[in-house]
Amino acid sequence: MKVDLTKVKPYGDTLNDGMVQLSFTLPVPYGDEAIEAARQLVRKMGLEEPSVVYSKDLVGFSYFIVYAKATQTVDYTKIEVPKVDVEVMDKEQVEEYIRENIKRNVVIVGACTGTDAHTVGIDAIMNMKGYAGHYGLERYEGIDAYNLGSQVPNEELVAKAIELNADAILVSQVVTQKDVHIPNLTQLVELLEAEGIRDKVILVCGGPRISHELAKELGYDAGFGAGTFAEDVASFVVTEMVKRKLV
Repeated sequence: MKVDLTKVKPYGDTLNDGMVQLSFTLPVPYGDEAIEAARQLVRKMGLEEPSVVYSKDLVGFSYFIVYAKATQTVDYTKIEVPKVDVEVMDKEQVEEYIRENIKRNVVIVGACTGTDAHTVGIDAIMNMKGYAGHYGLERYEGIDAYNLGSQVPNEELVAKAIELNADAILVSQVVTQKDVHIPNLTQLVELLEAEGIRDKVILVCGGPRISHELAKELGYDAGFGAGTFAEDVASFVVTEMVKRKLV
């Protein structure tokens, strides 16, 4: 099976059949009219042969799962995505790198900031047990990791970073409805700049809707999305410290 990477389409049962699955809710009462509205909406999205395979009443609203065919293609060979430029080391390699290049413990402070109460992301990176067999930063020799938990005001995070003379600050943002993470992340950068320490710390953010490109736009050094482990973050932090001579 040879795929033309210059004309990539969704794949369902047969290569290039264009089949996609969509799920969405419409603010209309459940019934035949709602189902037809879902079909028409999918057609207006540019998809062909829409088929409502599942629908459900949501107490005044209606939920749908629709199959349809995409007609457009993308040129995969021309796609360029900004990524964190670092050679990822495993835990032992990070520890050795710290011993040889930094020669002291690295202090890292992390938190879920603002109204975000979801600690799953920051815990996966910071906590000793880590996630999916990848130990968190608390288990790394040569790293002093401080996990402040959830719903931490930016002011409190900055104050703690100053108190501990932190080398790096990690921010997890899981709650992103209405882009609430954007002003929250922006405020943290502004606070660090106001304190005159922005250029003295490695600033990293992460979460399901965080990309490296977005992070850089907001004034961060790096952004990590889903599928990130402690070694990804640790590798970036320690090598960036050496690169910027913050040792």
